[in-house]
Amino acid sequence: MAEYLKITSRQNQRVKDAVKLRDRRDREKSGLTLLEGYRELTRAHEYGLRMKECFFCPQMFLGENEYPLLETLAAAGVEIFEVADHILTQMAYRDRPEGLIATAEMREHRLADLPVVKNGFYLVCEAVEKPGNLGSILRSADAAGVDGMIICDKGTDIYNPNVIRASTGALFSVPLAETSSDEAMAWLRANNILTLAATPHTDKIFTDVDMTCGVAVVVGREQTGLTDFWMDQADLKVAIPMLGKIDSLNVATATTILLYEAARQRKWQPPVWMQG
Repeated sequence: MAEYLKITSRQNQRVKDAVKLRDRRDREKSGLTLLEGYRELTRAHEYGLRMKECFFCPQMFLGENEYPLLETLAAAGVEIFEVADHILTQMAYRDRPEGLIATAEMREHRLADLPVVKNGFYLVCEAVEKPGNLGSILRSADAAGVDGMIICDKGTDIYNPNVIRASTGALFSVPLAETSSDEAMAWLRANNILTLAATPHTDKIFTDVDMTCGVAVVVGREQTGLTDFWMDQADLKVAIPMLGKIDSLNVATATTILLYEAARQRKWQPPVWMQG
């Protein structure tokens, strides 16, 4: 096992700088975010996210794969530091840290870089404000094999550590763009992508709509749903049947249902980015 530098004081400047990244303003100012956990760090490295530092506490490790990961990161130029458990706990977002935390550069997600796929399968999220919901939606987008995801008029910072945690690293795999609703709609129209919005105000059930063409599932805020901009311009409007007393689903749950129906109709074909 390689020897790494040890940090024993909370007053160490590297520790203090990492703790600051818990705050959105400091993330935006520095261009860095926090990654936490073996799975998240592994996927971030796999998909080319540039990590700057990695802090670890072996007493918190859950298995035996952490040391090989540290060696891989060190070989990639990441600075590795062993820290005491109380220091890693101070940095962590999780109630039960897994012993690995890294600082990483945040990517810019431009609409111009989103892959254009013939008869593509996309997801649009308008102003989803809860990090946990956005992370869960990213996880479903990865699982259902979308060709790309557009975040419009964002309601939360996509590099919020809670988004990363809830996505289990899918933030790094799914092709993403951040833009305005106007620009998103213009991009979809230019690339012949139909927009599909869920609403209770239609008799058309989501399973009765053809999603094998170029289509973008569009979802909105947890409380208020999609704005009039998207509802007025949606090419397809579908309902998810509600058989009980409750009249709505959590936005992440509703998104997953719609994405999986599209994936089923499209014969479970993996996206281009996954085939590469």
